[in-house]
Amino acid sequence: MRLVSWNVNGLRAIFKKGFVPWLELHRPELVAVQEIKCSLAQLDAEMLKPAGYRSWFFPAERPGYSGTALYSRIDPIDVQYGLGASEFDCEGRSLTAEFKDFFLVGAYFPNSQGPGLRLDYKLSFCEAIQQHVENLNLRGKPVFLCGDVNIAHQEIDLHNPAGSRRQAGFLPAEREWMTQLLERGHQDLFRQQNPEPEHYTWWSHLNDARGRNRGWRIDYFLANPGFDWAHRSRHYPEVLGSDHCPVELELL
Repeated sequence: MRLVSWNVNGLRAIFKKGFVPWLELHRPELVAVQEIKCSLAQLDAEMLKPAGYRSWFFPAERPGYSGTALYSRIDPIDVQYGLGASEFDCEGRSLTAEFKDFFLVGAYFPNSQGPGLRLDYKLSFCEAIQQHVENLNLRGKPVFLCGDVNIAHQEIDLHNPAGSRRQAGFLPAEREWMTQLLERGHQDLFRQQNPEPEHYTWWSHLNDARGRNRGWRIDYFLANPGFDWAHRSRHYPEVLGSDHCPVELELL
C-alpha cells in the first residue's frame, strides 16, 4: 500500500506536466494533493477521474487559491471535508478519508507569510488540525497526517538555516508547534528513517535552487502515537512539474 502526498502548485498545471503518466507508472493507492488552485467547473473528465481512480475535491472559495484533493484506487468508508471551522474550510485546507485500516488526513497548512503576517492564523490552524487528528486517534486506527505543512522543523530541514530564521516556515513559534506535536508522540516517519541532511521537498524557482539542491523539507507524513506498522518513507525530488516533489509512505 503506497500513499503519496504532493503539493502540485496548480492541479490543471500538473496535468499538463505529466501527472497522468506519473500515475500510470507508479500506481499509488492514494494520492493526497494540495494547492489545487481551481474549482470543479475548471476540471475536465481526466482531471476529475484519471483511469482507475476515484476523486474528492475541496477547493477554496477564493478563485485560483489553495484547495486540497484526494485520488484513490480504494474506496473510503467516509470522506470529511474540512475541520468544521469556517475560517479554515473556506480555504479548502483539509480532507479526511477513513479506510478500513487507517485514516488519511491530507492538509495544506497556511503560509505564515513575510515576517509572520499570518502567523496567528497559521498557529490556529495547527492547533485545530492537531485536535482533529487526536480525536481520530481515539477511534483506534492509525492516523496519517500528510501534506504541505509549511514548516521546516529543524535546521537539518533546510539548506540555509542561519539566513532563514525570520522567514515564514522557520519562525520559532511554528517550529515549537512541531516540536510539541512530536513530543506528544506523533511521528515524523521520513526523518525516523533518514537522519542525514540534504533531504528537501520544496525549492525556490530562483537561482537554480532545485538543481543545486538548496531547498526546504516542508512536506510530511506524520503518524499518530503508537503507530508501529512496518513502513518505508521516501521523497521523489527527480519528479518535476511543481516546486514541491511527491513524498511517499509505503505500508509493508
